[in-house]
Amino acid sequence: MATRQYAVIGLGRFGISVARRLHEAGQQVLGIDINEARVEDAELFVTHAVVADSTEEDALKSVGIRNFDRVIVAIGNDMQSSILTVLLLKELGVKKVIAKALGTHHGKVLDKVGADWIIYPERDMGERVANQLLSPNMLNYIELSTEYNIEEIIIPESMAEKSLREIDIRAKYNVSAIALVRDGNVVISPSPDEIINKGDMLVLIGSREDLTEFSNIE
Repeated sequence: MATRQYAVIGLGRFGISVARRLHEAGQQVLGIDINEARVEDAELFVTHAVVADSTEEDALKSVGIRNFDRVIVAIGNDMQSSILTVLLLKELGVKKVIAKALGTHHGKVLDKVGADWIIYPERDMGERVANQLLSPNMLNYIELSTEYNIEEIIIPESMAEKSLREIDIRAKYNVSAIALVRDGNVVISPSPDEIINKGDMLVLIGSREDLTEFSNIE
């Protein structure tokens, strides 16, 4: 993975979780918050942390914000500060701004002022919980479109100790295996002769309907 420079503005629960994960992945992460205590708490989880008011243009310029590849605006409940921050970031020439929205109306305004990617944490988490309740073998997923997903699904016991050729996933279930995960190791494009063990996970691509059906096999 290429190293990029990220800035996370707003070091609440959401912001710090994003910053920590990026930092653990070896990325350069600058944490920014107007609250000094939050900045001090974040110093263990980021490359560098500063106290700054992101609604002030000079403050953003002083940290060299336009030099960052990605800027995540994770400001908590202050909608006005969130919107103004996104507006300033785009005016300063930041290429990719990802912003957390508190709701649909907030998201629409963020879109209007130039946010490149809008995240709805509460809605997305609700959908994730619902999907996992509906599909108990599904561990994770990536939404490709309104119809198609990539999902990581635990192999049903009935398929254990069989090869992918025997299982014939594509013909029987209309989904395709793009990777096999076993004991933390990933096999990309596994061979049709690969034997699937109990506890293995397959990364599958297909329609939501077909993936849900597959994930409910026992």
